[in-house]
Amino acid sequence: MENLGSATREELIAIIEALMARVEALEEEIRRLRAGKGGGNPLAVKPSRPPKEKQERKHRDRAFVRRKEQPDDVVRHAVERCPECGRSLPGGLEHNRRQVIEVVLQRRVVDHVIWARRCGACRKRILPKPESREIGVQGKRRFGVSVQALVATLHIGCRVPMRVMGQLMWELFGLRVSDGEVVKLLDGVKRAGEPEIARLRESVRHAAAVCADETGWREDGENGYLWGFFTEPERYFEYRKSRAALVPEEILGEDFGGVVTCDFYAGYNQVGVLQRCWFHLLKDARELAELNADRPEVVGWVESLQGLYQEAKAVASACLELPANCRARRRQRRRLEKLAAQLARPYATNPDAPQRVLAQRILKSVSRRIRDRSRGASDQQPGGAQPAAGGDRAQDLRRHPLPQGLRHPDGADESAGHLGRTRHRATTGLPGTASAHPRALTSTTAPQNHSHQE
Repeated sequence: MENLGSATREELIAIIEALMARVEALEEEIRRLRAGKGGGNPLAVKPSRPPKEKQERKHRDRAFVRRKEQPDDVVRHAVERCPECGRSLPGGLEHNRRQVIEVVLQRRVVDHVIWARRCGACRKRILPKPESREIGVQGKRRFGVSVQALVATLHIGCRVPMRVMGQLMWELFGLRVSDGEVVKLLDGVKRAGEPEIARLRESVRHAAAVCADETGWREDGENGYLWGFFTEPERYFEYRKSRAALVPEEILGEDFGGVVTCDFYAGYNQVGVLQRCWFHLLKDARELAELNADRPEVVGWVESLQGLYQEAKAVASACLELPANCRARRRQRRRLEKLAAQLARPYATNPDAPQRVLAQRILKSVSRRIRDRSRGASDQQPGGAQPAAGGDRAQDLRRHPLPQGLRHPDGADESAGHLGRTRHRATTGLPGTASAHPRALTSTTAPQNHSHQE
């Protein structure tokens, strides 16, 4: 490169071709890095968080101190003799009181004695047959359920290793527990909890709406996944070594027809009515905007997506009292779906657009929603006939008018609705908030149709 002035024409052409190839490779790498989670691999090194400025402590309007409790014991402290002259000090009065909370770690050994009694009439010896629940023990083991519960809490809840468990029990209670006994106690807890686990699984299977997620989980040095399925009152977890779509199908069951709120992982495509999570989409969109801060078209696209979400939330909160599947909600839902498709369609097929992957996610959700809606309409009408739009529409509007301030896309004053949700396949759409969770990107999949993949 230093002797370009004396280089021949062929050498200069070769140098130019090498530089052009290098520029092309670098441009491809820049495009991949800028895409972030919207396409390609994200940056491997996460930037350090900037230090926070130390703020002045906020003064509270009241004190949050621990209140005094009813004491179990009282210890009096008094001086018996005067330190100056040595005279005895009788009587006295209370000057101050300080309350101390103690935890008593006590080992108790209980003998359960079986008494034999003889019946004078039958002349037989009668023996009681106490059950394990009455004695407070599982099976024929020596340790009671209190020891068993403590071992399970320390190992599972507090993550205390088994090799430390024996030492801890000895230091706290003077109780010798071998590693084998710890394993047997934990196995007993598992057997005792199986009926409750089965009840939780059945409760989740019959729920109208379930939030689902999975995360990596190492156990005994082997990689696996912890699956979680959550309803309003209950949480169900199950460990599997697989992340396949078969896992949620097995846990929720083949007949599950409720709404599943999840991220965009394709493993959930075959269960229930899918409701994609807005939080995941908006989080990826914000990261995309940060990586492409110097590109106004990308930042503007992300702001439009956030604006669509805020509009859907406003529509949802305005009409919480309307029925789930009234005509007003369906029309507003279709309007928002159309806006979402218009926002995503220009970039879904553009390989150079950083927002391509996010746009494809939106289009998949909307297109699946429209297909399921058309299939659901044909299922409702005999012979595939469409419902009449005249008298039924007018009657529906009289019964469920629009709240003030919301207008229908065609100008009629109708209710935007909550983008309603029912168990039918054709009731949820992408921009709506179809369940109780407000951050939901909705999409439906017919439970009996297993042809759609993410």
